[in-house]
Amino acid sequence: MAHNVIAEAKRCLNCKKPSCRKGCPINTPIPQFISAFLGGDIKGAGKMLFENNPLSVVCSIVCNHGNQCQGHCIRGIKGEPVEVSTIENFVSSHYIDSLELEKAQPNGIRVAVVGAGPAGITIAIKMAQLGYDVTVFESKSEIGGVLRYGIPEFRLPKSIVDAYLNILYRLGVKIKFNVTIGKAFGIEELFRDGFKAISIGTGVTWPIPLGVKGETLGHVHYGVHYLERPEVYQLGKNVIVIGAGNVAMDVARTALRRGAKSVKVVVRSDRYTASEEEKEYAEIEGAEFIFNKSPVEITDRGVLFADTVCDENHRVISTAETPELMQADSVFICISQRPSNLILTQTEGLETNERGLVKINEDGSTSRPGLFAAGDVVRGAKTVVEAAETAKRVAYAMDAYLKSLPKN
Repeated sequence: MAHNVIAEAKRCLNCKKPSCRKGCPINTPIPQFISAFLGGDIKGAGKMLFENNPLSVVCSIVCNHGNQCQGHCIRGIKGEPVEVSTIENFVSSHYIDSLELEKAQPNGIRVAVVGAGPAGITIAIKMAQLGYDVTVFESKSEIGGVLRYGIPEFRLPKSIVDAYLNILYRLGVKIKFNVTIGKAFGIEELFRDGFKAISIGTGVTWPIPLGVKGETLGHVHYGVHYLERPEVYQLGKNVIVIGAGNVAMDVARTALRRGAKSVKVVVRSDRYTASEEEKEYAEIEGAEFIFNKSPVEITDRGVLFADTVCDENHRVISTAETPELMQADSVFICISQRPSNLILTQTEGLETNERGLVKINEDGSTSRPGLFAAGDVVRGAKTVVEAAETAKRVAYAMDAYLKSLPKN
């Protein structure tokens, strides 16, 4: 593998105006880290990646590289783009294994990070490195959020997520597990107890329902719930997955790997929203894709679907009046997620939009002084790299805010 990575790195043209970097949501210094790597400084290359994006090793695996860095590579115009993801994974994996963490002198200022998903992990690492006394509040018994509970093991090994727990502890971060802000205590109590700044990164963990008759039946499940503990489900042989995003692809692939004989991914419009790569993986593993079918009702025998017609913008413009039954033992709903409103509705002075997402300023600050937000709770269900990018900006904004406060 090492030889292939080196050979691939040598294909990089080291462009003066790298399009690959512009295509990366977090602006990874791609030519620079590849040059350092080829120059024999793999440690320096890894440090460059980690400082820009603490979740670099994760993003090298789960990002939609075809639409981002690799999709913008100049070599891809007339041939195959440089496999940036392969090089990044090799370098960042090596660096994580021998990580030397740098940390400023402790300043004694307490900050709280609510949620230990991609955004929370990124903010906690950045703030701890800046010298702050960081406490993370996580509603589950393990860190990772979507990294652990939403991405299957065959796509992202849990050992990689586990490595970040060790990184946080080495930085002196305190973690309170099994604590849901808004139950025993809320944001007000955190400010009361001396936390000078708080970031909310609770993600979007509540599935959006279809709103059709039969949705509460016992064989109907939500994709985000299934991916948390697929081993406890008894699905039968025939499965229908309603949805077209990456969650739907992960559910389909997981169900097939766990013994389902037929998995149909049914899409209301004429296109899927998952990455091309994830769709191809689902297809090659046995998922059947059926387009232009709108769910009307779920029954004990399966789902009643009506045919749809889309315009040139892929929007459904008409639906047939007579639905037809598609039989299934189990049905999964994977159309989208929204944030839990527990913390959002119980926090005084915190504004949300019509989708229930937190309203923020450009730097990630909210309508409540000292309260910041990052990740999916701000943007809705997006990608890991987008969560890391907003989280990095929020960490720097929190630092600037805390430095602006009057000294006691």
